Amino acid sequence: GKVPDQAIIDENLEKLGKVLDVYEEKLSRTKYLAGDFYSLADLFHLSFTYYFMKTPCANLINERPHVKAWWEDISSRPAFQKVASAMTFGEKGN
Repeated sequence: GKVPDQAIIDENLEKLGKVLDVYEEKLSRTKYLAGDFYSLADLFHLSFTYYFMKTPCANLINERPHVKAWWEDISSRPAFQKVASAMTFGEKGN
C-alpha cells in the first residue's frame, strides 16, 4: 500500500539488467542455466520471474532473446502451469 520509491526501483533494475546480460550470454550457448538440462538453477527462478513478468518491467526479460526463450520454456512446463494457476499478483482475498 505504499508509494514505490522510483529511485530504488531504477537502481535495482539496472543491477538486474546486468545479471540478465550475463544470463543472455550463457543462454546463447546452453538451453538452461546449468547446461542443456533443466535443473534447480532454473527452478529457483520460476516464482520470482513469474511475478516480475506481470510488472511494467517485463521488457528486461523480453528484450533479451535467449533469456525470453528460456523463460518461455521453463514457465510453460505443465507442473509450473499448475502451480502458477494458484499464484496471485496483488489480488486481495486469496
